[in-house]
Amino acid sequence: MLTACPFRSADVLIYKILSRSEWTAARAVGRFEGSAVDLQDGYIHFSTAAQATGTAQKHFAGQPDLVVLEVEADDLGVALKWEPSRGGDLFPHLYAALATDAVVAVHEAPLDAGGVPRVSA
Repeated sequence: MLTACPFRSADVLIYKILSRSEWTAARAVGRFEGSAVDLQDGYIHFSTAAQATGTAQKHFAGQPDLVVLEVEADDLGVALKWEPSRGGDLFPHLYAALATDAVVAVHEAPLDAGGVPRVSA
């Protein structure tokens, strides 16, 4: 079930965890088409600030050299859909390529002592 943004704030930030090499390649062409799992699922997976740590634990543990993209949700327009996922929470999914100029910040995601990327969302 597709849902409009459940938030009313104009300042909803969403986050994408990806490898530094994927981000470097995206910057070279001006857009990010998605990681392997995104391409398989047909959309780019994002998380809210509250969901980002869980996403890092579940999908990125043990993976070094990651970055976290910070994006203003409202800037993505109608291609961004909020859909139920892990635990029934609504997650932001982008049904389009992400223009690199839509990224407002890029954060390092070093591994903590347990091997989980630290996301500062």
